[in-house]
Amino acid sequence: MKAAACHILVKTKAQADKIKKELDRGANFQALAKKYSDCPSAKKGGDLGEFKQGDMVRAFDNVVFKKELLVVHGPIKTKFGFHLIKTLYRN
Repeated sequence: MKAAACHILVKTKAQADKIKKELDRGANFQALAKKYSDCPSAKKGGDLGEFKQGDMVRAFDNVVFKKELLVVHGPIKTKFGFHLIKTLYRN
């Protein structure tokens, strides 16, 4: 199975919660990713492109391959920090 997703990666749950609130109020995901994300994908608005199941850490995969599409999920904690994840599609 493959999927495409974008995410925002930050160091603290408090910061992720704050960004999630902005998103819930209608803020632009890509703009916030460019502004806040610690991932190199920030330059592309958090876009991670297409990847296969198993390419990402388990907690990340569980969201991308099991949760609702086009909804921002998180904060999800991994060894990298706290993610806000939006799955664009999967097949």
